Amino acid sequence: MARALIVIDVQNDFCPGGALAVAEGDAIVPGINAVMTEYDAVILTQDWHPAGHSSFATTHDGQHPFDVVTMPYGPQVLWPDHCIQGSPGANFHPDLTVDRADMIIRKGYNPAIDSYSAFFENDHVTPTGLEGYLRTRGITDLTMVGLATDFCVNFSAVDAAKLGFKVRVLSELCRGIDLDGSLAAALEQMAGAGVEMA
Repeated sequence: MARALIVIDVQNDFCPGGALAVAEGDAIVPGINAVMTEYDAVILTQDWHPAGHSSFATTHDGQHPFDVVTMPYGPQVLWPDHCIQGSPGANFHPDLTVDRADMIIRKGYNPAIDSYSAFFENDHVTPTGLEGYLRTRGITDLTMVGLATDFCVNFSAVDAAKLGFKVRVLSELCRGIDLDGSLAAALEQMAGAGVEMA
């Protein structure tokens, strides 16, 4: 059974000093680099929004970051502008060993829909192509690390489990936002989907 490490959104804007910083987001980078050699494949995901993305609070009059609005695909948290295509904030953390990656999946580039999961946009229908890549490589076991535990890691892990992959999340190599109890809810969702928390 081939194993892959999925490194979720370890980008400057999600690290301290970034536009949507996750506390200690940079602290996980050395540990992620250290485990990369243990896997048959390494895939990085990269949040890659156009300016004026519909998930940005600045595109909604009278709304503020972390407000929740209803989009055609369901509830959407509105975020500060972040990970804008080609910006320094969208770049991977400078200490992340990017050269070890077999593939980089960019997500969130459709201006009308956000994409937390490495597998589907937030409509839960439109695929990113990652599933097909993993299946053609014969990869069955996935280990996930990165940012943020309660959003992109959670959505990716749950989707992967639903697709039939064996999924493990390395908690010590993730950090969460914990927006109004989102971290506890995410841990419960992952457990309910059969995701192993290590």
